[in-house]
Amino acid sequence: MSATLAEPQVLAHTKRALFPADSEDTYAVVDTQFSTDEWRQGVQVDPTVHEVLAPFNRVTVGGGYPDLVGVRRLESTYLAVERYGEEPPLIAVEAKGHASGGVDTERGIVQAYDRLHEANAAYLAAPVEAVSQTDRTLARELNVGVLGVTPEGTVDPLEVPRVVGNRTTTEINAVRFQASAQGVADRSFGLNHPKNYLGYPLALYADGDTEALLQRHDVVGATDAARQGAAFLDLIETTPSGGHDTDRDRHGDPYVRLTGLGEEVVRFAIAHEGSVRAALERFGDWYRSRRRFVDLEPAWGHLARRVVHQYPATNLLVAELQTLADDGDPTPSLVDLVVRLHELHPAFTVELFCKGDPKVRQRVLTRDGDLRRAALEDGTVYHAPTVFQLKAMCYHAGILTERGAEPDRLDPLEDVWALREPL
Repeated sequence: MSATLAEPQVLAHTKRALFPADSEDTYAVVDTQFSTDEWRQGVQVDPTVHEVLAPFNRVTVGGGYPDLVGVRRLESTYLAVERYGEEPPLIAVEAKGHASGGVDTERGIVQAYDRLHEANAAYLAAPVEAVSQTDRTLARELNVGVLGVTPEGTVDPLEVPRVVGNRTTTEINAVRFQASAQGVADRSFGLNHPKNYLGYPLALYADGDTEALLQRHDVVGATDAARQGAAFLDLIETTPSGGHDTDRDRHGDPYVRLTGLGEEVVRFAIAHEGSVRAALERFGDWYRSRRRFVDLEPAWGHLARRVVHQYPATNLLVAELQTLADDGDPTPSLVDLVVRLHELHPAFTVELFCKGDPKVRQRVLTRDGDLRRAALEDGTVYHAPTVFQLKAMCYHAGILTERGAEPDRLDPLEDVWALREPL
């Protein structure tokens, strides 16, 4: 029975154990070599395994591409120490399964060790009966964890590694970014106007129920989406317990409080409008306005520009759009932009623009992690929070020349991404 435990199954069981779907501040991707329907010649991959392994991306860590890379605060059973600083560790996993030549556990340990140049912890995951005492000794000497996987799906930590420091790269930051409160998850930006998010910290600070204030002053009707976007823009954060300037969510927990950036928005409102209440009333004047925000209300529009620009994805987009303009292409299409970004920041580009659906990643990426340009010409492969909401916010803040569009109405070859004020 154990002989049927091939690498995709080993990896699926490992991902379930280390990165459960219901855990917070977690993100993990599996290498694109596992995105194919056939694993080695004649070995079909069960669709349910694909669902567990998704999303697929190719991330460079150390000298190669881990089978699985993710970010999460692991339980103490998987690590030699429980405390590892403010940020959760970046984890790299090399999986080995049964093949015609057996299970190459030693190679997996050496590969995992190579990932420690940039990962905080690295593991070999393999069928439990294939792991020898010699393997465990080697792994212990190299500070590599060993996970023994059974056909039933149990994952036992046979050797636990110590967390180590590392250097970060843009590729690694792509995974860290997705695991953070600002990552482009399926639920990130649900609204396409920055004033909807600026209003949330004001209503949170003001006396009264946050949701009621937002609706009473016609700031925004979709208050849940406004709060979600405010968190992604680092204007608010959730905390386990209450305190000054906190607010419960509609389910009663956790609490929400202003960040330093959110406090600056409140200070601006008081200085510019006289009080937070007066500012909320001004927001009602802009309800359903189609005019570019920075032209309609320059002071608030420029504040929105500073807030939107500090979002990590915006920084990357502006820098590369400026480079394209310098190279003689000031008005690239969405396809051209994604191709350009992928050459420089492949993992980040895929996470930012492409849906995480396994079928989409399979269409967009080859087994080796290269882009299929023809697939990028279909608007439905794109991530709406980026091509619609984020782009629209950049338009209203005066950063980009055009609004965004929903993926089902998007023509990627005609969709222009251009700086309004290129240098």
